[in-house]
Amino acid sequence: MTDRTLRVIVVDDHTVMRAGVVALLATEPGIEIVGEAGDGRAAVDLAAGLRPDVALVDLRMPVLDGASATAEIVAGASGTRVLILTTYDTDAEIERAIEAGAVGYLLKDTTRERLADAIRSAARGETVLAPRVAERLVARMRRPAQVPLTAREVDVLNGVADGLSNADIGRRLVIAEATVKTHLLRVFAKLDVSDRTHAVVVAMERGLLPRPH
Repeated sequence: MTDRTLRVIVVDDHTVMRAGVVALLATEPGIEIVGEAGDGRAAVDLAAGLRPDVALVDLRMPVLDGASATAEIVAGASGTRVLILTTYDTDAEIERAIEAGAVGYLLKDTTRERLADAIRSAARGETVLAPRVAERLVARMRRPAQVPLTAREVDVLNGVADGLSNADIGRRLVIAEATVKTHLLRVFAKLDVSDRTHAVVVAMERGLLPRPH
């Protein structure tokens, strides 16, 4: 794999960022940028048509997000390896990308040398993780197993995320305010937090609540 030029596509909905990555790799020996895409669906089509060795894919994009695009690219017959290149390093984002089949996960503050080496490693099917991402995965593995939230607890937490008071949440869900408080106390214990704001933040990081757009 290292004896020939690696064909790479760059997938990012931010035109300037995409152009920057292309320029960064333009002079890197043994790597050729053969295509670009600005959304996940276009990336899937591009990978199917060009069959590149590696696809550099951002996570949050229109039409089809990066993790979903990764799953389709990996499931296709192109043989393309997917290397995530993003600014997001939450547990939920990392897990989705890896579960989708990405062989690597880098952050956009990586150096040109690190990125080029990662592309070569990804083309060989080797796992490549940014140090911060690797640390998060190790920390997550060391944490005790998480107790899942019930559907009602998620409903209550959604109310908190929407800025509602306990009384407002009770009215929305047609339950007593005291019941709302009980659910919140259980949520705090399960998420190992002590206040409403932290509960929402942790829930979003774990993918239990949608992030605001």
